[in-house]
Amino acid sequence: MHCAQYAAGSCRSCQWLDKPYPQQLADKQHHLKTLLSGHPVTQWLEPVFGPESAFRNKAKMVVSGSVERPLLGMLHRDGTAVDLCDCPLYPASFAPVFAVLKTFIARAGLTPYNVARKRGELKFLLLTQSTYSGELMLRFVLRSPTKLAQLRAALPWLQQQLPQLAVISANIQPVHMAILEGEQEVALTEQQALPEIFNQVPLFIRPQSFFQTNPQVAASLYATARQWVRERKIKSMWDLFCGVGGFGLHCADVDTELTGIEISAEAIACARQSADQLGLKKVNFAALDSTHFATAETQVPQLVLVNPPRRGMGTELCEYLSQMAPEFILYSSCHAETMAKDISQLAGYRIERVQLFDMFAHTAHYEVLALLIKCPLQL
Repeated sequence: MHCAQYAAGSCRSCQWLDKPYPQQLADKQHHLKTLLSGHPVTQWLEPVFGPESAFRNKAKMVVSGSVERPLLGMLHRDGTAVDLCDCPLYPASFAPVFAVLKTFIARAGLTPYNVARKRGELKFLLLTQSTYSGELMLRFVLRSPTKLAQLRAALPWLQQQLPQLAVISANIQPVHMAILEGEQEVALTEQQALPEIFNQVPLFIRPQSFFQTNPQVAASLYATARQWVRERKIKSMWDLFCGVGGFGLHCADVDTELTGIEISAEAIACARQSADQLGLKKVNFAALDSTHFATAETQVPQLVLVNPPRRGMGTELCEYLSQMAPEFILYSSCHAETMAKDISQLAGYRIERVQLFDMFAHTAHYEVLALLIKCPLQL
């Protein structure tokens, strides 16, 4: 993949861009095997990967420059701005949208936020595309509600220029720190969920719900989890840290008792909408802390699926699962180091199979799926 910004030295987010892609995959697989070297693995599967460019479904753009000439991209530590509208990780459909948004910023009078001076209003633009419908979700991250009236007044022009904008909102982030978004979200369109479909499973993306950035590889990850679970004829399962429900909704059938737990109420609203559309009657999604939910339960299902954030499950949840001992644990991780640490704390389990999913080409990051099976008691 060629990137003009990388070649010029102005953006090095893709740290491995100089490394041939087959070597990237080999190095990631080696890293994962090294992390799990203390745990015998029955089956290592080949890495799953997708396109090397244009694979992202979302862009998180820092807005800088002036209201007349805004820049969309990133800021270096010294305050230097880099415009990333031509980033080859984005699909070709994003470039014309960015061009219209620059014009819109000027028309609406949305002054870009100046980090050094702590002045201005527009901090970020967050753009997400549905691979199913081609529709877009656009979020304006503002320092305060001051410019909301101006933003609303200017929106009809933007919607006329970009009719694919199905979901628009404003997020209020008043803190002068490197925090992407705040708690307050203001809906600017009646529709507030972007429809997506992976493997014939309907999913929904709302403004404050997490969704994978690489749709093709994510679809493979969910399909693999479904295959592994259905091979075991699972009748009851938990989906902890479930997000919008992608894993649980793929793995459950009409007879599966599924409980999905996620701290984000926005994500749970998406998961419930999907379950209703699928007609699943034995499914319950709740907006709760996954560790608090699990450790308060005295009955555990056959399988516990976990997809924790980068920090991992943590000692409390690992100790609880070791004590309660479900037959299977299916662990999906975006940070293999914490997954390896968690597995070390899961006493009484062996690793049946592991597979790497390369969501993040040209970086050292990757996702991994591991199936753990309870060991038989030693007499």
